[in-house]
Amino acid sequence: MKGEFTQKGREALDRFKMEAASEMGVNLKQGYNGDLTSREAGSVGGQMVKKMIDAYKMQ
Repeated sequence: MKGEFTQKGREALDRFKMEAASEMGVNLKQGYNGDLTSREAGSVGGQMVKKMIDAYKMQ
């Protein structure tokens, strides 16, 4: 049962990451993304954190 929840959570985070990347205009693909610059990767992570904080504040 634990593995099923872990897989669902991982899939949800991947969808969230793809959504944040598209908002930032970063070409993120499934799998390896070693061709991204540090700035691009950081902007995706920053956008994710910003959206999580906004969602928490709305609760």
